[in-house]
Amino acid sequence: MGVNGTMAPSKFARLRGARRVWAVASIHGEAGRLRRLHDLISERFADGDRVVYLGNYLGYGDRIVATVDELLDFRCRALARQGGFACDVAFLRGAQEEMWHKLLQLQFAPNPSEVLQWMLRAGVEATIRAYGGDLRQGLAASRDGPRTITRWTLGLRNAMNAAPGHTTLFSSLRHAAFTDDGGLLFVHAAIDPTRPLAAQGDAFWWGRDDILDLGSAFGGFGRVVRGSDREQRGFIERDFAISLDGGAGRGGRLMAVCLASDGAVRDLVEA
Repeated sequence: MGVNGTMAPSKFARLRGARRVWAVASIHGEAGRLRRLHDLISERFADGDRVVYLGNYLGYGDRIVATVDELLDFRCRALARQGGFACDVAFLRGAQEEMWHKLLQLQFAPNPSEVLQWMLRAGVEATIRAYGGDLRQGLAASRDGPRTITRWTLGLRNAMNAAPGHTTLFSSLRHAAFTDDGGLLFVHAAIDPTRPLAAQGDAFWWGRDDILDLGSAFGGFGRVVRGSDREQRGFIERDFAISLDGGAGRGGRLMAVCLASDGAVRDLVEA
């Protein structure tokens, strides 16, 4: 198994004793679809099931705050089941959450105006608006200097802090998750097959290697599962990888797959 004690435990979620794992693809602010998907999962949820959200809760969609609220609510419902534990539900950091984290520190960027423009092209505007941000003020601040940027990002941070549970959720996001038997590895978008898991760094969000091209098991894991596909091709299954992204928030569907601990597909739901 490709996991060892040298890895920072806070970066990775270990799914203990999982009989099945529900993996949820990129959501992008689609609160209504997420609620319907949760209903479908609830109808099928069984003892020993775990849930992994594969990132991109933020960005693009117009109901971002409601989406995070729904994530928190479903986590509470899952943990309230008999025998439920906090480690039964894992949230990964997606590209949108990574951008949001960096945006709140924009004053430290060497070229803040260029960084903000790049983030806007990548979908962060919806998140800025969701937390009460004025985009024109942000653009002006990015040209004005660190003090003005700090005032603007502080407003965003305060709005996030005022939403119950949001800051706590964002501070607990993991870089990847895996089953404790080494059968499944869950990532946001990509891995670099030439690096060990502990050295992936930002490859989880920005890596260019397509996991569908894996010709052998990565790091001893039976299968790698991702929830963000640049081409939004829906559900694709390969010998050593599964890709799941129906284009939610960008005109497509929200998807979740249920996997046995050995990587066999047990169910596929969408909303």
